[in-house]
Amino acid sequence: EVQLVESGGGLVQTGESLRLSCVVSGITFDDYAIGWFRQAPGKEPEGVSCIGSDTTTYYSNSVRGRFTISSDNAKNTVYLQMNSLKPEDTAVYYCAADRGYKLRKAQALNVLDPFDSRGQGTQVTVSS
Repeated sequence: EVQLVESGGGLVQTGESLRLSCVVSGITFDDYAIGWFRQAPGKEPEGVSCIGSDTTTYYSNSVRGRFTISSDNAKNTVYLQMNSLKPEDTAVYYCAADRGYKLRKAQALNVLDPFDSRGQGTQVTVSS
C-alpha cells in the first residue's frame, strides 16, 4: 500500500516562501510519478507539479517559474519549494503517487490528471 505524508504548510504573507515535504512509502513499481495537487475551497483540485522516477518534471502554468519540485531518494521524500507566494495559492496541498505515464501525459497535454494514491494534505494560506 502506497502511503504519503505531507508537512510544511502554514500561514505566510504575499511574496514569502514555503517548502512542502512529502514522505513516500510502499511504491512497488519502477516507473512512478509523485505529484503535488492543491484544492481551494469551492474549487476543483489542480495538479500543480510532478516529478517522475526518471527525474523529469511538470509544472502547471499557474506555478511555473515560482515553484520547484525535487526529490531525495535516500529520504524517500519529495519537496515542493514555493516562492513568491500569492493569495491565490491558498489551498490544501497534497501529494499523490501513480504510474509514470501520468507525468508523460501531463508533459504532453499540459494538464495533470488526478492520481490514485494521495496523502491527507497540508494547509497553505497566503495573506495579502
